[in-house]
Amino acid sequence: MKTIAFFNNKGGVGKTSLVYHLSWMYAELGVNVVAADLDPQANLTAMFLPEERLEQLWPDGSHPDSVLGCIDPIRRGVGDVSDPHVESMGERLGLVVGDLGLSAFEDKLSAAWPRCVDREEDAFRVTSSFHRILASAAVQQSADLVLIDVGPNLGAINRTALIAADHVVVPLASDLFSLQGLRNLGPTLQAWRSQWLDRLQRRPPGLDFDLPRGDMAPIGYAILQHAVRLDRPVKAYERWMKRIPGTYHTEVLGEADTDVSVEEDPHCLASLKNYRSLMPLAQDALKPMFQLRAADGALGGHMYAVQGCYDDFKHLALAIARKSHLDLP
Repeated sequence: MKTIAFFNNKGGVGKTSLVYHLSWMYAELGVNVVAADLDPQANLTAMFLPEERLEQLWPDGSHPDSVLGCIDPIRRGVGDVSDPHVESMGERLGLVVGDLGLSAFEDKLSAAWPRCVDREEDAFRVTSSFHRILASAAVQQSADLVLIDVGPNLGAINRTALIAADHVVVPLASDLFSLQGLRNLGPTLQAWRSQWLDRLQRRPPGLDFDLPRGDMAPIGYAILQHAVRLDRPVKAYERWMKRIPGTYHTEVLGEADTDVSVEEDPHCLASLKNYRSLMPLAQDALKPMFQLRAADGALGGHMYAVQGCYDDFKHLALAIARKSHLDLP
């Protein structure tokens, strides 16, 4: 089973949309998938589910069927994580439901991190909570793959989510903010990995629960174009596109700078067109853009865009599978 997180501390780069569409694409390719919403904004959950279902999952009071319900006992110090509810989205796709209340877990996670250095068992129990929730969800779904959506920040919730990931994909836009996000993200991943490996060596003997390896191996980046003109980025963004490979190589991989282009960079998984006209139709239909049909309002030229969208996300899914050594049916 592979766990892949999609992470950039710059928001608005299409991270949640990537997780959503790739979850559906892998399911179409025959992979059993869990999509895990570990972003306290819960945007991924809102993309998957209608408002009526969200009201049922987020009633007044406790939320036992969301990720908040899973961590509530450990957050309150009265027990361990509970088995997650996996919302069925189809034969091969399940969702670990997000929750806006997850932000209340931040302080507990922040406090546990330094206490792992002191070999305190309960600190390891707290810090491994997301890892164990995702592992349990994967067992329930018989999943080969878990895709993790996280928020755009460098806080304790994201650190705990990231150490549960085997691999990391970095979504980018062709702008200055994404480049700055790469400069923050690379050193942070390296620091979190090193710090967690140090804590693993200090873990007390005889723990009765599993701990994540904390690999967080970067497997590449995916670029969401702001706009498309003759299948090329608008000129205003071309200069930022040229700087992406070098910044990724130096800041994320710790390698020498390179003047390779995005098209030639083996770490560029895909450069996705902006399907702005399809997104409102997909949101109304509660389905991925590449599954839109005439009955959903995808008429005329929209159908060509739907096919192009399908091809783009299939290409990206296959590229990620190759990089992560995920076996496809």
